[in-house]
Amino acid sequence: METLFIGANLIFLPEVDSTNSYAIELLKNVNLPEGSVIHTANQTSGRGQRGNVWNTRPGSNLTVSVVLKPSFLDLKDQFYLYQIAALGCYDVMTEILDHSQFDIKIKWPNDILVDGKKIAGILIENVVNHNHMHWSVMGIGLNVRQGEFDDKIHATSIQILTRKEHDLADVLKLLCSRLEKYYMLLRNGKRETISENYIKHFFGLNKWLDFEIGNQVEKLLVKGVSRNGLLLLEDSSGKEREFDMKEIKWRLR
Repeated sequence: METLFIGANLIFLPEVDSTNSYAIELLKNVNLPEGSVIHTANQTSGRGQRGNVWNTRPGSNLTVSVVLKPSFLDLKDQFYLYQIAALGCYDVMTEILDHSQFDIKIKWPNDILVDGKKIAGILIENVVNHNHMHWSVMGIGLNVRQGEFDDKIHATSIQILTRKEHDLADVLKLLCSRLEKYYMLLRNGKRETISENYIKHFFGLNKWLDFEIGNQVEKLLVKGVSRNGLLLLEDSSGKEREFDMKEIKWRLR
């Protein structure tokens, strides 16, 4: 692993319910080195945002959890962790895929899309100490070699897009490298650089799209995200509104 610390300590599990859950339980009893990566060939009960299930075919995709210790980060600034995770995944996609042929975007709050289909998802769980981040477990699911998906979940994989097989270990090395790149930027205070890069690849930016709010569907203009990670939208009257992930859903199909 050609990194300073992310991925230097690799823990492979043939099967586990959730790499995030395993990492969190392990941290209760073991002082893991920062940058430890837990990955598995078969995650049986992977979790996504809003309690959704992350489904993956055994041995086909990357399901990993990266253990970080961002004690330099205030709790109110935790969305930067989502930004660096998304940017790391985005870079992996642009380096494997020809981004002149594919539309690769970061969809708030936690997905990477290629040509409008989900290829990666992120779930970050934090252990907090006195309003500072003590530990952070960054869970990432990335579709690599799965050849087909249920039409209902509107997903794709690297293999489907490139029509080539890719080695999971190589993709993992690339992911660790790119995550470390952005984590070091965050650690070194380059927050503006991170946010600028994040918004540059933001799905739906400056477009009027349909959103489900409560039981109503509204067409709103996508403006970006707030510093604390809320989705910024503008209505037809020009009023700017903020939403968290529990209040709103994208209506893309």
